[in-house]
Amino acid sequence: MPSAIFAQDALGGRVVLVTGGGTGLGKAASMELAAAGAEVVIAGRRAEVLEEAAADIGSGCWAVSGDVRDSDDAARIVSEIVARSGRLDVLVNNAGGQFFAPAEAIEPKGWRAVMALNVGGTLCMSEAAVAGAMGPAGAGTIVNVTLSPHHGLTGMVHSSAARAAVESLTRELAERWAGSGVAVVAAAAGHFDTPSLRKYPEQVWSAAARTVPLQRLGRMEEWAWLITLLCSPAGRSLSGSTVTLDGARDNWYGAWPPPALEDDEGRVPTETRKPATWS
Repeated sequence: MPSAIFAQDALGGRVVLVTGGGTGLGKAASMELAAAGAEVVIAGRRAEVLEEAAADIGSGCWAVSGDVRDSDDAARIVSEIVARSGRLDVLVNNAGGQFFAPAEAIEPKGWRAVMALNVGGTLCMSEAAVAGAMGPAGAGTIVNVTLSPHHGLTGMVHSSAARAAVESLTRELAERWAGSGVAVVAAAAGHFDTPSLRKYPEQVWSAAARTVPLQRLGRMEEWAWLITLLCSPAGRSLSGSTVTLDGARDNWYGAWPPPALEDDEGRVPTETRKPATWS
């Protein structure tokens, strides 16, 4: 399918690796990147899921399986891409995950697992991309996917800590690798209507839209548009930044509108003002 907002050759000639690109927001971003002309490589641990997704995305996409948490696997993924495509222009560190649990119920093993995937995997893949492709080429872009709201995710304190670490890592690596021509930017996703959101308890996802001032969940194509923009040359100017797409969720905690402001019919009262007079 053609992109709704990008020219079909906007990313022509560029090779983009999307980890965790076989499902959810990663797959949606991969489809948009391919529609904008990029050669897209999706990576993850489940080969069958990747192959099915690559077939859905089309001829501009292929898959390589591996564990982003393992430095040897990360290096192999990058070397396979360079051997087949001759280059790697952009890495999207989309692979990540967490589970829903109160802070006091998170076992050390679960905490380490979330940190290893979200922080360790991001660092492993970034180092492999720079060492094996971007550094020698003197150019490249890394996009690290994180989460919003930044003031905490109820029931997922381990993920909040991990994603905050990734955003700090983004700022550090942007400064560290600037001399090598590598830009590093983070993209923070709010509440999107995805299959992964629906896997949580009903009270979690059914209330999600009510916590967004925009009063709806994000659409997957909207996230894909942001990722594609960050993967374009325009995204390089945002190196060291975190770009948040969450319908203003980052600006508010709790239900919207706040119950204390609602009238009996659920509306927020509006003060009647006199018309302005100008002299």
